[in-house]
Amino acid sequence: MSEFDLIIIGAGPAGMSAARTAADGGLRALLLDEQAQPGGQIYRNVGQNRSARGWLGAEYASGARLVDALDHPLVTVESGATVWRLEAGPRVVWSRGGTSHIAAAPHVVLAGGAQERPVPFPGWTLPGVMTAGAAQILMKTAGMLPRDAVLAGSGPLLYLVAAQMIDAGCPPKALVETQTTRMMLGALRYLPKAAFAAGMFLKGLGLIRKISAAGVRRYTTASDFNATSDASGMIHFSFHSKGKRESLTCALLLTHQGVIPSTHLSRAAGITHEWNAAQVAFQPAHDFWGATDQPGLHVAGDGAGIGGAEVATASGELTALNILHASGHNSADVRNQRAAAAGATLFRARAIRPFLDAAYPPPIEVLSPPDDTIICRCEEVSAGAVRQGMSEGAQGHRQIKTSLRVGMGACQGRMCDATVRGILSAGKTSRMGQIVPPRARSPIKPISLGELATLTSDQEETV
Repeated sequence: MSEFDLIIIGAGPAGMSAARTAADGGLRALLLDEQAQPGGQIYRNVGQNRSARGWLGAEYASGARLVDALDHPLVTVESGATVWRLEAGPRVVWSRGGTSHIAAAPHVVLAGGAQERPVPFPGWTLPGVMTAGAAQILMKTAGMLPRDAVLAGSGPLLYLVAAQMIDAGCPPKALVETQTTRMMLGALRYLPKAAFAAGMFLKGLGLIRKISAAGVRRYTTASDFNATSDASGMIHFSFHSKGKRESLTCALLLTHQGVIPSTHLSRAAGITHEWNAAQVAFQPAHDFWGATDQPGLHVAGDGAGIGGAEVATASGELTALNILHASGHNSADVRNQRAAAAGATLFRARAIRPFLDAAYPPPIEVLSPPDDTIICRCEEVSAGAVRQGMSEGAQGHRQIKTSLRVGMGACQGRMCDATVRGILSAGKTSRMGQIVPPRARSPIKPISLGELATLTSDQEETV
């Protein structure tokens, strides 16, 4: 008999919320997370920082309540745990310190969150060029501030990071934004629905006002990114903006073009995925409660579709309430009554997504970059090499991977799958959903052969 009623993979807002809700209802929950501390990307290290680093904002500090809520006798947290396989049963295989463990439970919630969309352009692999999310990790975990930095791309996170840098006393040198007037005008039709999320909308306007008040220069309608570096390590970043070629010199170039669901584990588990045209990404198909078409497997948070912290927290609660019902711990009426508040939060928080998705879409040159751009950082394969392979007959992810080794490196396609799909469809989002996602196979994270050899097919649970 399993020691747990529920296994949750990922200790971000969705996973933490699901664990506490399930435990309050009487379920024994095992929470597995790859990081050293719970919090996920949004609330990374918040249990240690709390409000000490005020420049991260009050909303960040509020995540400490979710970490504190894990202090429950029915919640077991295993940090530093890398899940590399999900088997029928379901059984979860995870690794820590070179040793793999197996845990089983009637229900598994995948709450692995999201990853930043790759932003490939000539020079994006240079030292000093990194994602805005990576810079935020350094800010949250080590208190390292990105000084003399330029922010480039689009999306709400770009404004949030800029505002945090301003409050920390190291404002960005400039914001180089790819959104166009046409995109913003196209998003206006979603404004009436966005009114249900008026608080989030006003928060965004507040961030933009702060950036303007700090005197940070903004370049919009930017395209044709290119970065080079000199002997001193400084980055020379050039781009087109409103018909002119512009150039900036900086120590750091932080890029961002939104986030997409992390789907390696859900795809490896055989869950059906569907194309989200508005967010230009695949996501696992699921119902209102996070249930999937695989028995015992559920999804919650940004890994089930991008929505942000509020959506993730609410969806984790809803998923746990449904699992409590399926386990016989509450009736359908009780589940529905308790779900009312979380459901209302979900509706309000999602109301702004159509506006954001239309206002800040990834530009075509990010989805399908020019030939001289490295798109597979692990194997150093260029966009031109992929197009050459296509001209010689390679079609689809599998043949591109087999012929060029794209996606066969340590990241296992996390940094290049989306770009290969963009190149295969010539950057046309209307065609991307027709390209089947590549198969994901275990181990979905690298482990040693020695560690693998210690496992046997009939091994008993070790947790």
